[in-house]
Amino acid sequence: MKPIIAASLAATLAMSVALPAHAQISTRTITVSNGIAEEHPVGDGVAAMRACYDEKTGGAWTLNAFWSSALGDDLQATQALRSGTQEMVITSSSPIVGIIPALGVFDLPFLFANEAEADAILDGEYGDYISGMMPEYGLINLAYWENGFRNLTNSLRPIQSLEDFDGMRVRVMQNNIFLDTFQTLGTNALPMAFGEVFSALETRTIDAQENPYVTIDTSQFFEVQEYVSATRHAYTPFMVLFSRALWENYSAEEQQILVDCAIVGRDVQRESSRALSEESLARITEAGMQHNEVPEEGLAEIRAAVQGVYDRHKDTIGAEVVDRMLAALEELRAQ
Repeated sequence: MKPIIAASLAATLAMSVALPAHAQISTRTITVSNGIAEEHPVGDGVAAMRACYDEKTGGAWTLNAFWSSALGDDLQATQALRSGTQEMVITSSSPIVGIIPALGVFDLPFLFANEAEADAILDGEYGDYISGMMPEYGLINLAYWENGFRNLTNSLRPIQSLEDFDGMRVRVMQNNIFLDTFQTLGTNALPMAFGEVFSALETRTIDAQENPYVTIDTSQFFEVQEYVSATRHAYTPFMVLFSRALWENYSAEEQQILVDCAIVGRDVQRESSRALSEESLARITEAGMQHNEVPEEGLAEIRAAVQGVYDRHKDTIGAEVVDRMLAALEELRAQ
């Protein structure tokens, strides 16, 4: 691990409370899967979680990680959790909106202003409110990690204004809110699993995709895209999900270890993600991508164009879910 990540992990573990001697710890092998590459900051979070397991269980637990959709995409992995055939998946909230409609709240365009807002909402009462819904769907949310603010890459032109989206073939995640957002912007939006994106860009089946800088970098999209524009149009979290069916076979002490170590991983992963975001932007521009900030006038025009997405999806997400989010943000911004 990078020195800054290792130091952060050591400090976090030093502050953690050791389990009592009578803790009920069984020997276990836990499988965790993810749709992205191990080089992504999620890899640092998983390494931190593994070290935390070793510390708290005395080496009784083994964490086996699978990357780049090796066990199926995030939706397939989430379904495996629900059926009790896999323990854990670290997935963006967006691919599983079809299972849990309330998670669509995180896909609403231009919801969070910055990372501090996202952390406060996700780690606070509102995040607990959403996590409390998960058991109904056969899932336990252990912690929110960071996918981050999403930016658009494409092979046609820089995004400077609303009209630059017109006719662009954009890959979007497989949920209706992203589909509606990009159709509203005037693109030909195409839902597609993440594992198919590189080849679709390479063959020019699509012109564009949108992801955080770190994912653009670690997925090597710079090899098949020319432009990257700082649209920051959505912030999506990763969720560290555990199978409820398997969770119920764990003792209370073991369940607490799962939660505590997911939080250790969260803090390391977010720090890594934010440290690497600027590095990733530098790397992809050094590799030849042209980067631009969207002029404020153009960004205001883009934001205004997609405001109707909130009203069109409020009932599907859940009116209470949306209203509570907006109220929480209003309260946070008033502080």
